Amino acid sequence: MLLVDHALMLARLRAPVYHRCPKKGTGDTPVPYAGGVAHPALVRKDTRMSLLSQLADVDVIDLTAPLSDQTPILQLPPPFANTKSFSLTEISRYDDRGPAWYWNDITTGEHAGTHFDAPVHWITGKDGEDISQVPPAKLIAPAAVLDFSLSAAADPDFLLEVSDVEAWEEANGPLPDGGWLLYRTGWDARSGDQREFLNANETGPHTPGISVECAAWLASRPILGVGVETVGTDAGAAHSFEPPFPCHTALLGAGKYGLTQLRNLELLPPQGAVIIAAPLPIVGGSGSPCRVLALVER
Repeated sequence: MLLVDHALMLARLRAPVYHRCPKKGTGDTPVPYAGGVAHPALVRKDTRMSLLSQLADVDVIDLTAPLSDQTPILQLPPPFANTKSFSLTEISRYDDRGPAWYWNDITTGEHAGTHFDAPVHWITGKDGEDISQVPPAKLIAPAAVLDFSLSAAADPDFLLEVSDVEAWEEANGPLPDGGWLLYRTGWDARSGDQREFLNANETGPHTPGISVECAAWLASRPILGVGVETVGTDAGAAHSFEPPFPCHTALLGAGKYGLTQLRNLELLPPQGAVIIAAPLPIVGGSGSPCRVLALVER
């Protein structure tokens, strides 16, 4: 747990921001300017070295799905508008358009691939944070990994219930305050194929999720948010629930966050991993594709 303690200490440290390091012989008193978060270089050397020495014994696990024109995306039925698939449009590639450089324009929706849902994404959170307003300290947080992949393999419409989470806590300890609940269903194994990933038929999509009661209960818990392997935080059949889309409704309405289309959750322990989730700070944005990394002690 030392990794979690140190990572959260640095993430949540509040102090004046310093625009330069102290000069030699001046001790620990650099010149401040108002507001912000202390630069890590100004944290006491012993704390800094302790954290760095720990990182030598840490595995960094990528929980992010590759983003391409083959990445599965959500498909809403008519008359609702849909997001665009991800695409690259070449600007130049070591040619007459730019002889020494290669770059592209990108087209994507905010909620394409592995992405971060901000509260403003849902009507219940419309007065909440947009994606650029998520505090940086909340982008680094501990995680609990709840593995219900066997249940989801047996029933693609499997729903996580309050009793499931309570039983998990009895066995593994409480969900971390200010941390993520990462819900493993094994659904990332389907992410190479849009049809298999959405798993839709004439009645709609069939993917695992969280029950109405459990979503409301989790919204009342002191967690940061919920992360899933599916295309969205709600079950495929959540359009038919009452209320519809309970994870979006309850969790975003409570000022919490969502992470979707995660992978490699099977490589994480039930408790003890530290998650770094880094969305683009799109001003006014409802979400953003993001890179999600897990730090796990060896």
